[in-house]
Amino acid sequence: MNESPKQAERESIVLRILWMLVFLLIWQVAQTLLGGVVLVQLIYRLFYGAPNASLMNFGDSLSQFLAQIGRFGSFHSDQKPWPFADWPTPRAPEGEAAHQVPPAAHPVRDEEPKL
Repeated sequence: MNESPKQAERESIVLRILWMLVFLLIWQVAQTLLGGVVLVQLIYRLFYGAPNASLMNFGDSLSQFLAQIGRFGSFHSDQKPWPFADWPTPRAPEGEAAHQVPPAAHPVRDEEPKL
């Protein structure tokens, strides 16, 4: 029994609506997480004088992920966001340089005293 094109299209849109609802919930969690990253980054910047590189990269990836959800939800793209696609790669920073932590000094070799 073959499905009619109209019925297949209807099932396709129902499935799309279900995915949009799932990604709407994920959006709410990711948006709250991004707000937390922004707040922690601000506090870090106040204490160390420069932003944290790891938080910069994660925040950029997370904001790109939110943009992917927005494009999928607005029918701009048929590509479902992560976990169906790769996690977005952070871009090069355009603002302040990240806080640099100097590498730890190598410990002195433990040698026996010479007599």
